[in-house]
Amino acid sequence: MSQFQIKDISIHILPMETRFPFKYGIASMTHLPHLFVSATIEVGATKTTGLASEGFPPKWFTKNPDTTFEEDLKSEINVIKSAVNVALQLGNNQSFFRFWIEFYQQFKKSWSKHNVPSLLANFALSLVERAALDAYLKAKKTTLHRAIYTNLLGIQFEEIHPELSKVSIEDFIKPSPISRCHIRHTVGLGDPLEDKDVKDSSRPDDELPFTLIENIRKYQLTYFKLKLSGNSNVDVPRLERIALLFNKEIGEGFRITLDGNEQFQDFNAFRSCWDLLLQNSRIEKMLLQNLILVEQPIHRSNALSPDTKNQLADWEKSPGVIIDEADGDLSDLPTALDLGYSGTSHKNCKGIIKGLINAAYLQYWNSHNSKAVILSGEDLANVGPIALLQDLAMMNTLGINHVERNGHHYFNGLNMIPNDLQKSVQSCHSDMYENQKSGIPSLRISNGMIETQSLNLAPFGSSVDIDPTQFQPLDEWINSTLTNLKN
Repeated sequence: MSQFQIKDISIHILPMETRFPFKYGIASMTHLPHLFVSATIEVGATKTTGLASEGFPPKWFTKNPDTTFEEDLKSEINVIKSAVNVALQLGNNQSFFRFWIEFYQQFKKSWSKHNVPSLLANFALSLVERAALDAYLKAKKTTLHRAIYTNLLGIQFEEIHPELSKVSIEDFIKPSPISRCHIRHTVGLGDPLEDKDVKDSSRPDDELPFTLIENIRKYQLTYFKLKLSGNSNVDVPRLERIALLFNKEIGEGFRITLDGNEQFQDFNAFRSCWDLLLQNSRIEKMLLQNLILVEQPIHRSNALSPDTKNQLADWEKSPGVIIDEADGDLSDLPTALDLGYSGTSHKNCKGIIKGLINAAYLQYWNSHNSKAVILSGEDLANVGPIALLQDLAMMNTLGINHVERNGHHYFNGLNMIPNDLQKSVQSCHSDMYENQKSGIPSLRISNGMIETQSLNLAPFGSSVDIDPTQFQPLDEWINSTLTNLKN
């Protein structure tokens, strides 16, 4: 394998604004910075540049109600800069995996020393990892799926978990990636369900559907992710309304997941909420019988506590529960499965190699245990032209055929990027994007699904040539933003 080294990294920012507030857990998102990370690598004698991007959803990486946005922003940017500095100091490596191992180990020393939340640290690491991987795939003139399936990256799972010595990539990655997926539509805590929930002043001034009913009718949706607030007085009547709405609009042909948003202190508290849901016959018969899984009901600080094992063992008819925000460290999934959880989620913001290691561990677990565990696909308000496409390319490779997607719902298509870039994305990925009457490209959703074949043909999801310098340099943006916040 060729020598691999990162030579340069730059970061630029595109400020974005939602169509309407996205309420989840303790946060309600209306604005967020979107990062573009560019990495130039040297593979043998060849230099190539790759790109990654991601938004900064408030409070998702820390879920700390006691800090301000200014404090969160400073700490998050500092962690990302630290990751960049570590990556630039690494020497040559014989493979992409060897680079990732050294990067992970060196950066972990820093984040452990400074008590950085592992979820935030992995986010910073993954931004550099994804940009470098995009460049690597371009240098090798190959695609994400092909590089993973043939193990061009040189991954050795047993270096992370010795018990995976007999697990091979072919055990859980199919010879060809999938090329379409069901949209699992997010129903946020503040989302209107039908017209009577809408005040004229709150309706976005665009062409996209707004209420849950409008989305169902426009896109023929059959997969949904329903957010829980943790307050049964709010959740029970809202879920009953949703159950009746689904029964009227769809009938029986739908599936759901529930997102607990870390709103419960332990499983005893969540079980009390669950029992109240079961006591409502409409929720039990019209919703819960179509349940796939429950996502992260317990706050990450307590989700992997030893008490969880007994609480889940004593709960004979518990729903399948996966971790999401609690999946920060490489050891978290094995710990969660031992405690009785049913799997974890994949998001590119948690890492590409980490996601593959998790998938390998789930394959190992399923071959040694009677209780099947799963890898779900979840969202982080991803949008194009890079983040969404790279995320879906990874979902295609992993074979995850229904994925939570909400970026198209909370943002107005690709209206946040320049017109020429909008046209390039729509042209290169016409299976995924279509123009609204206004000319703004938005996701092409039909029968509740999106076609993603074009992503499989690109090195890493996106075929669009993007110059990130058209956006604001990170330091320039952070200085002006912090100044405005102080004023």
